[in-house]
Amino acid sequence: MTGTVTIGAALLVFLTPSARAVRAGGQAGARAPMPAPIDPQQVQDQQDMTWADYRPIPGVDWADPSRKAPRTLRVALVALDFPDQPFVITMPKGSDPYGNPQIDPVRREDVPRFYADFLGKPGPLNHGHTINGYWMEQSRGKVGIELADAYGPYRMPKRLFQYGLNEWGQEGGCPGGYVCDGRLEPDADALWAADAGPDIKKQYDIVLRIYAGYDETSVWQEFGEMRFASKDDIPAEWGNPDTTKPRWVVTRYVPWTSWKAGQELWGLSSVRQGESSGTITHEIAHFAFRTGDNNNNPYVTPYRRVGSGPWDIMDRGSFNGPGGPHQRWVVPPTQGASMPAGFMLRNRIRYGFVRPEQVLALSRNGLAASGLAVATVLARAVDPGSNGLAGVTVALDGDAPQDRTPPCDMNADPLCAGDPVFNFYSIEVVQRIGYDSFTPDNGVLLAKNKDREGRSCGYNCFTWVIDAHPEDIGMVDFVRPDGTRVMRTVADYRQLNDALFHAGLGSGSQYEWEDAANRLHFYAIDRHTDANGILSYTVGVRSLDGSGPQARGVAAAAPDTQALAGASGRVEVTLTNTGAAPAAGPSPHPQDASAYLDADIYRLSVSVEGEGWTVALDNALVAIRTGRSATVPVFVTRSPGAAASAAITLTAVSESDPTKRATAAWRASGY
Repeated sequence: MTGTVTIGAALLVFLTPSARAVRAGGQAGARAPMPAPIDPQQVQDQQDMTWADYRPIPGVDWADPSRKAPRTLRVALVALDFPDQPFVITMPKGSDPYGNPQIDPVRREDVPRFYADFLGKPGPLNHGHTINGYWMEQSRGKVGIELADAYGPYRMPKRLFQYGLNEWGQEGGCPGGYVCDGRLEPDADALWAADAGPDIKKQYDIVLRIYAGYDETSVWQEFGEMRFASKDDIPAEWGNPDTTKPRWVVTRYVPWTSWKAGQELWGLSSVRQGESSGTITHEIAHFAFRTGDNNNNPYVTPYRRVGSGPWDIMDRGSFNGPGGPHQRWVVPPTQGASMPAGFMLRNRIRYGFVRPEQVLALSRNGLAASGLAVATVLARAVDPGSNGLAGVTVALDGDAPQDRTPPCDMNADPLCAGDPVFNFYSIEVVQRIGYDSFTPDNGVLLAKNKDREGRSCGYNCFTWVIDAHPEDIGMVDFVRPDGTRVMRTVADYRQLNDALFHAGLGSGSQYEWEDAANRLHFYAIDRHTDANGILSYTVGVRSLDGSGPQARGVAAAAPDTQALAGASGRVEVTLTNTGAAPAAGPSPHPQDASAYLDADIYRLSVSVEGEGWTVALDNALVAIRTGRSATVPVFVTRSPGAAASAAITLTAVSESDPTKRATAAWRASGY
């Protein structure tokens, strides 16, 4: 049987393990010898990652300062501390309440240059990675960051809590005798202008304000509910210095955290960041590229699934780094959030980071007219050059509504994608190299996207990853002080750790996805690596409403070797695409896609008749160009005492025209 899961209201069709065995192994009840998966899903959780998981992109070092981009954003770093909060990095090693800093102290006057070098120059402390290296890698050398000038340190006119408690409805936490109405940016810029001149800000594209202390986003949970059993258990050293006030304070996502954590400022796209922040690249994207967040609040009900999770820096991929999201409090920030994910294809197209010819642009109506498309897509961390593809898009064109997914209720279904207003699908490949080293898996990333941002998902979303495993991942988030295990909510971004599609049978993931409402079927057909270990996938997409005008066909030839030496073996069946090449003519797609339309996808199955014999496949799909042939391996096992011979049949059926099928039948014998 097959299983179905509704996401939003799009239909995900996948094979259950039992169905997979029957399809691959032939007769029900037979123990098919499952070959090793060609593309096993190997999800690594963020909290288990270390710097040893970083893998450089072969042949290129984007952080090399000698590389110059045609567009360089000039950044000024302005360092700020407070009367009640010195720079953490100036304190004795491990001496502050959070257990920081992790290195020997830096003199206050050296702090601006220390952070400018930490963020801007490759070195041992930052493991050779810089914010310039990130943008150079993502843009393929088109956009760089020049962080040469550092200013300060400047002592802010108000205390830290007067700024930090002026956010997110934190009324009631301000100590007596003070007014918590501070705004960091104007106060900081006034100090900077008084020192460096009234027009100093005009000399830079971006002003990075590094303030003493922590981003509240990196400490509110770890030094709130993860450390203290309840708000009443917060000790005095973590509480309000005004002992007449509660020791807790409201924070952005939940009703309470410790006062000390809650007094910290939240990083913003202005761009301001605490000493613990590793999300500077994320904030730069907000500021310089006018791109919003694609994330959610995973801690409150009704739960709403995240948009792109660990796969995009504009979602919680900004938290990627060794140790995962609960290690973002480290100073200097060398753990969680220190290695953000790359941009998903939607934004790379929007920013011009990939050229039009590097993306295969298809349309839904075009596929109905042209027949299915098959393409090989390269890992997104590497430049595909002039002949490769960085991804595939499929526009949801035609009569309104473009997105024909039936409406769903976000308040009742946490997996609901919100209003059906998506404009196109994207297909890309993730490999754990470069800044994608700290994503949780390698594989095919499929998503729906909007041309414009909007709150149709309940938050400002623009990309919705299609989850190959929509079921709850069932993992612990953290353990409370009393030993209670707190599970990751259904809205936690790490629910998408296992979202990628994988080619072949037995991978632990899925190799196809059907959106019946939008009349599209997507395939992850095969996996490849080149001599440098760079990953690519053969992917396919077809319309459910048309297979194109070309004739389809397939022929199968039985293997030459039919005798089995020993208990098991592998034989090769040759399949040939006997269909006709598509006729030349105007492209029904946004670009000339003819090079990708000359193929068909065949669904494979194998059966055996013979006592004690079993057979299996390692892939249920094969793509073959017109007039070309491919070999399909069949894995055969003969048990002790089995019959002397067995009849084996491989069947290949065209996905474009299921009436076109071929069988290769042979009689295998043992010796």
